[in-house]
Amino acid sequence: MSSITIPARAEQHPHVRALSILRDLPAVADLIEMCFSSTMDNEGKRYVQDMRRAGKDNTFVQWASRAAETTSLPLSGYVWDENGKIIGNTSLVPFRHNKQRTYLIANVAVHPEHRRKGIARALTERALQQAREKKVNNIWLHVRDDNPGALDLYTKLGFVERARRTTWQATADSHAPSLNTDIAITNRYPRDWQTQSNWLSRLYPDSLAWHRNWSFNSLRPGLWNWLYLLFFDMNIRQWAAFRKDKLEATLSWIPSGRGESLFVAAGERSDPDAVTALLLQARRDLAHSQQNITLEFPSSEFDGAILAAGFKSLRTLIWMQATL
Repeated sequence: MSSITIPARAEQHPHVRALSILRDLPAVADLIEMCFSSTMDNEGKRYVQDMRRAGKDNTFVQWASRAAETTSLPLSGYVWDENGKIIGNTSLVPFRHNKQRTYLIANVAVHPEHRRKGIARALTERALQQAREKKVNNIWLHVRDDNPGALDLYTKLGFVERARRTTWQATADSHAPSLNTDIAITNRYPRDWQTQSNWLSRLYPDSLAWHRNWSFNSLRPGLWNWLYLLFFDMNIRQWAAFRKDKLEATLSWIPSGRGESLFVAAGERSDPDAVTALLLQARRDLAHSQQNITLEFPSSEFDGAILAAGFKSLRTLIWMQATL
C-alpha cells in the first residue's frame, strides 16, 4: 500500500481557500459541469443540481455547517479563487466503512483557460493536508483513463491504481433484439445464490465497497429478505443465463435511485454470449419502468459482450488509493 509523506505544514497558496458553503456551491457546480458534462451520467447531473439547490437553501446551509463529516455533498474542500472568481476546486467527501473513516478526493476541476499552472496539484495537496489533520489515513480518488496528465500527477503524489471500472449505459427498449444462441434466460433460482454471490464478490470487491450505500444482501433468497423488500417496496429483478444445466451468468436490477442499477455476475470462464443475452433481456423487460439503464463493470472483462447488447461506454475510471 502506497504511503504519502506531506510536510507538517503544506505550502500555502494565496489563491487557495476553504470552500464556503454559504456562497461557493453554485459556482463550483458550474465549474464541475463545465469540466465534466460530456461524461456525466444521470447521477452526476443530479449531483450538480443538488449542489445548486443546496447553495440557495438557507435551512440546508444552517444544517450543513454542523454536518460536513456526514454528507456526500461537497461541504468540505478547497477552491482556487482569483479576483473573486472560482477557477479551481477539489472536494473531500467522507465515508465510513468497517468502522474506519475514508476520504474520497473528488471534483478536482480547473477552468480550461487556467490549466497547466499547478492549480490541481496545489488543491489536491491541500486536501491531503486536511485529511492528515483529521487523522484520516485511507485516501481514494478516481480519474478518467483518458486524462494522462491527472494520472501522472496523482501517481507522483503517491497514489496507486487499484481498479479500472467502466460505466455503460443503454436505452431500455421493448423491441431490443434477442441473441441467436442456445443460452436460455430464466429467473434467478435460490439454489444459484452462492455461485452468484461468489461472482459478485470478485467483480465488485469489498475493497471498493466503502462508497456504496447498499449491499448485495438484498439479492439473497429467503422469506425474511422477501418480506424486507416487500416492506420497503423494492422491486428487484433478477435473471439467470443457462447453457443446458450450467449456470453461465446472472443479472440483477436494483432500483435504488442511483445510476448503477444493473449488476452482472459471471465467472472467469463464463460465455460472453450469456452476458449479452442477459443485458438484452433486461433492456426489454425494463422498458416500462426505466428510460436509461446503467452498468458499472471492471474494464476489459466482457467489454465486447456489453457492447453487443447495445450499451455505450460513458467513461472508464481508474480508482487510486494511498495512505498518509
